[in-house]
Amino acid sequence: MVIGGAIVVYLARKVEMTEMPELVAILHSFVGLAAVLVGFNSYLEHDAINNAVMENIHLTEFFLGIFIGAVTFTGSIVAFGKLHGKISSRPLMLPRRHQMNLAALVISFLLLILFVRSDNIGLQVLALLLMTLIALAFGWHLVASIGGADMPVVVSMLNSYSGWAADAAGFMLSNGLLIVTGALVCSSGAILSYIMCKAMNRSFISVIAGGFGTDTSVGDPEAEMGEYRETTAEEVAELLKNSSSVIITPGYGMAVAQAQYPVHDITAKLCVPGALTCASASIRCPGVCQGI
Repeated sequence: MVIGGAIVVYLARKVEMTEMPELVAILHSFVGLAAVLVGFNSYLEHDAINNAVMENIHLTEFFLGIFIGAVTFTGSIVAFGKLHGKISSRPLMLPRRHQMNLAALVISFLLLILFVRSDNIGLQVLALLLMTLIALAFGWHLVASIGGADMPVVVSMLNSYSGWAADAAGFMLSNGLLIVTGALVCSSGAILSYIMCKAMNRSFISVIAGGFGTDTSVGDPEAEMGEYRETTAEEVAELLKNSSSVIITPGYGMAVAQAQYPVHDITAKLCVPGALTCASASIRCPGVCQGI
């Protein structure tokens, strides 16, 4: 614990605030991997229960814990890669990708039935291994199908998945603390993802379903790019000088460029008595500008 904590503290101190989503994404992958390892270990170490119903419940816990952990593991790695620029931010548009996702879920469900109903240990292990491979591929494809602009929502949703994984590990280990904390994480992550989708004018279902409903042509560059306008500092100054109203919309790009303070200074210069009308939470100018 001391060695692991020291490594994380060292890495976290080097990370810029604008890179925080990447750090969160890669940490979620560790949670998913831990859930997979706990699931396999719990299955190998568990003793058979005479009560058939309780035995089936325990086997289902092992199966679902490994499945959710594997999806979280690879999905978080893809989210980290897209945020870090190591993987293309463009959504992966494979033919019949939604049918592939559905097939992965159906096959995993059939493997769950085989795993629970079979008394053959070799067959159970084979079902677990096949499901793990499918879940790893499913998690990778699910996040790869989502564009880079939606990665903040995806990271929040992966936070919810990690809560589910921790919840499953809590049931497997009969640990009440893991169950409670996992439930808190998964519910809060899902709520945050929904709020972010609303704020970004995105469909919550389409984002978490791997870009469902975004079947635009990838080969057409016009469909991926909007209007590009390049300007200079002098032209911006002239525009601001001749403007009667200025709206500044902060976003992630401004944070990445670390332009918060220059924008604050520009707003302070614009927001003077007799100049532009301002409605800002951080700039309170006398006279014309009314802070809200």
